[in-house]
Amino acid sequence: MPKLFSPLALRGVTFRNRIFVSPMCQYSCTDGIPNDWHLVHLGSRAVGGAGLVMVEASAVTPEGRISPSDTGLWNDTQADAFKRISSFIAAQGSIPGIQLAHAGRKASTAPPWKGGHPLDAGDGRWQPVAPSPLSFAPGYPVPRELPAAEIESLTMSFAEAARRALQAGFKVVEVHMAHGYLLHEFLSPLSNHRQDEFGGNLEGRVRFPQNVAAAVRDVWPDSLPVFVRISATDWVDNGWDLAQSIAFARRLREIGVDLIDCSSGGMVADAKIPAGPGFQVPFSAAIRRDAGIATAAVGLITNAQQAEQTLVCEDADAVFLARALLRDPYWPLHAAKDLGVEVPWPVQYERAK
Repeated sequence: MPKLFSPLALRGVTFRNRIFVSPMCQYSCTDGIPNDWHLVHLGSRAVGGAGLVMVEASAVTPEGRISPSDTGLWNDTQADAFKRISSFIAAQGSIPGIQLAHAGRKASTAPPWKGGHPLDAGDGRWQPVAPSPLSFAPGYPVPRELPAAEIESLTMSFAEAARRALQAGFKVVEVHMAHGYLLHEFLSPLSNHRQDEFGGNLEGRVRFPQNVAAAVRDVWPDSLPVFVRISATDWVDNGWDLAQSIAFARRLREIGVDLIDCSSGGMVADAKIPAGPGFQVPFSAAIRRDAGIATAAVGLITNAQQAEQTLVCEDADAVFLARALLRDPYWPLHAAKDLGVEVPWPVQYERAK
C-alpha cells in the first residue's frame, strides 16, 4: 500500500488516506453564511476521495474577515448552514474540517477577481486591527492597535467559534496562524512592535497565539484533533523563521495540538519567495523531526509520486493540496491509479473507473 493511501489516525479520528484538501477561500458568501457553492465545491472534493476536506478560513468575528464575502463562525446561523456541508462530506467517507481565522491588518479587502485591494468606504470598509499600528503594504490602511483586554476577548472568540464548529459537525478544527493574518502578526517581529506582555521576545510574541490554541483545545473534545497552520518563515531577514517555528511547535504539542500545517510567507508584500515544486517540504520535515509533532506539507505538491516521496521520506505525515485540487477534484482517484493501488470509487461513478 503506498503511504499516500495508508490511513492516518490522530486521536479518535482515522483519515482514509493522507490527501488533505487545503483551506481555500471562495469569496462567495453573504454575511458569512455558506451556500450551495460551498456545498458543491467542498462536496466534490469529498466525492473525489480526499481523506480530509478543510473549509476555508472562517472568521471568528465580522471584522476578522479578509473580505465581506468570507465564511464565518461568529453566530449560530452560520454554524447551522455548515451542517449539511459537513454531513455530506462525512457521508462520502472524508473527514470534515474547518479553519478558524482572523485576518488582522489584511482584513477589509475586495475578492481577488475584484482587484484584492483595500475596500473603499462605499464598499463596506471597516477598520482592521493588529498587534501594532503598522500597515501591511503601501496603500493599505494603518490598523488599530489591539488593547490587551480586546486580545483576551478575541481568544474567547476563537473558542466560541470552535464550539460552533463542533455543533456544525466538524471533526477537525485548524487555527490559522499563517500568511500574515492576525495570529501570525503577533508571532512575527516584523509586525509586532508591542512592549507589553504580548510583544517583545519570543515568549511575549507567542503568548496570544498560544493562548488561542489552548482555548480551542480546551473546548474541543479530547477524541478530536486540533491542527495549527503556521508560516514557517517570513522569507525576510529578522522576521519569523524556522528556528522560532520549531520552538513554537514544541509549545503547541505540549498543550495538545496534534498537527502543524506547514506553510510560509504572507507577512510582507515584497518577500522574495523561492517557490518551486515542494519548496515548503523542508519546513515540514524539520518541524516534524525537531519538535516531535505530526506535520503536513503544502505548496506546489502536484503529482502522486511527489506526494508519495514526501511521505515515504518521513518529511510529513500528510499532504495538503490546494490548486491541484481546484484543477481536479478527483485528484486522489487519479493518484491511486498512478501509484497502482485500488481504492473505492463512488458507486455512481464506477462505470467510468
